[in-house]
Amino acid sequence: MQLKTGPTNQLTPRQLQLLKAIHSFQASRCYSPTVAELASQLGISRSTTFEHITELRKKGLLSAYPGKARSLKLTTKAQKLLNHLTAHNSNSYPHPPRGIPFVGRVAAGSPIEAIENMDQLSLSSHFGSSDDTFALEVTGDSMVDDDIRNGDVVICRRSCVADTGQLVIAVIDKREATLKRFYKEKNSIRLQPANDDYAPIYSDNCRIEAVVVGLVRKL
Repeated sequence: MQLKTGPTNQLTPRQLQLLKAIHSFQASRCYSPTVAELASQLGISRSTTFEHITELRKKGLLSAYPGKARSLKLTTKAQKLLNHLTAHNSNSYPHPPRGIPFVGRVAAGSPIEAIENMDQLSLSSHFGSSDDTFALEVTGDSMVDDDIRNGDVVICRRSCVADTGQLVIAVIDKREATLKRFYKEKNSIRLQPANDDYAPIYSDNCRIEAVVVGLVRKL
């Protein structure tokens, strides 16, 4: 069985699953998965994973740099395909979840008049629902003095630039991503933690992936 994605391209279910896995991995970690990581996630062999990647590259849906472990990247064509499938699936549900009921304000200082105002509160209404906006779960305590704790969820907006002092998601030396405050020094970038137990990270090979625009926390 094959899934038609356009007049000239066809995808098998496994190839579509692979595309979605790469997209999800990049969105959550801000860097690309390796073939081994994809194989483990999908429960298939590395050779089979590599074969599917080769086919997806032939169809213009993936790009990669030879010899680099984390260079898989969805092409614009693949992004449009996934966006189309997401929109199609969303239209299949006539009554999608609208969000949490938003009924008014509550005082944390002097009491105010209680006026109920029924509305819906959602992340999309506050931060937008574009492809540039995504969420990441925080692991670790390097930003606790900025009141960002382990288990919190930060709302991020994709950007390759940041202002001095801004909270960013940065990738160092093309490896793992980190949440820190961004400072541009004379000859390098300083990624500043908000916890005296951690030292600042200095790097001349730092890539900004996103800026942090919000925080969600369960009490």
